[in-house]
Amino acid sequence: MKKLSIKKIWKTITGDRQLLAGTIGLALLLLLAVAAAAVATENPYHYGKDMLVGLGENGHILGTNHMGQDIYSMIIYGIRTSLKVAVISALISGALGVFIGGIGGFFGGKVDTFISELINVFMMLPSFFLILLIIAMFGNSITNVMIVIGITTWPSNAKLMRAQALSLRERTFVKSAVAMGETKRQILFKYIIPNGIFPVIANTTMGMSNAILTEAGLSFLGLGDPGIISWGQMIYTGKQYITSAWWISAFAGAAIVVTVLVFYLLGDGLNHVLDPKYSRKRG
Repeated sequence: MKKLSIKKIWKTITGDRQLLAGTIGLALLLLLAVAAAAVATENPYHYGKDMLVGLGENGHILGTNHMGQDIYSMIIYGIRTSLKVAVISALISGALGVFIGGIGGFFGGKVDTFISELINVFMMLPSFFLILLIIAMFGNSITNVMIVIGITTWPSNAKLMRAQALSLRERTFVKSAVAMGETKRQILFKYIIPNGIFPVIANTTMGMSNAILTEAGLSFLGLGDPGIISWGQMIYTGKQYITSAWWISAFAGAAIVVTVLVFYLLGDGLNHVLDPKYSRKRG
């Protein structure tokens, strides 16, 4: 049974090119993040004597910045920061969206009206400027950045979950559970959320790319955590040397583009395979 399940998952992944490309890309990113200490040639936090050294000079594959830090090693360690931000902020966003949207769609009535208006209010707010305000008020630690990104991006997940809950509460198996005397809380967590969460999973995965871009944007504006290696921070520090030491910003920018593309492909691929129409088409 276990082998059949693994075989089915593998067949699903290989059956969609975008999902396959995203899965391979994510696997490589995770591998590099876990083995960063072994893959990196130097300590990225170490300030060396080789300042603004070009590509391949003095053993520096991608050169160094104005502080003598090895760019290649910084890129490798930056993967950890981006993945951490993407996963944790997406989990916060997904959990809030599923819980709030599920309650609104399942209970309906005044509860649904209130939650719908709350979602609309949050969706009308300029989220990036709200993030800037909260970071300015509570500090720019990486923990604050992840929490703020998570609590400002939940409305899209809530809308998806609400729509699923509105549909699922009319299904026969849910009405049967009500007739059998199961509580509303049991029905919500046992039937509504598990059966309606799939579109949210796909949307949350695609939202990870936005979380990476948001963190990079904050770091570029000088509002990121100065105690970590961040690609956005690398672009910010390298912009003044763009004509003489282009590699400082260029490779960090390329890393952001590739990572965002990986999560986009993964999310879009999941959106394909979790769509019932796609499943019927595949047979």
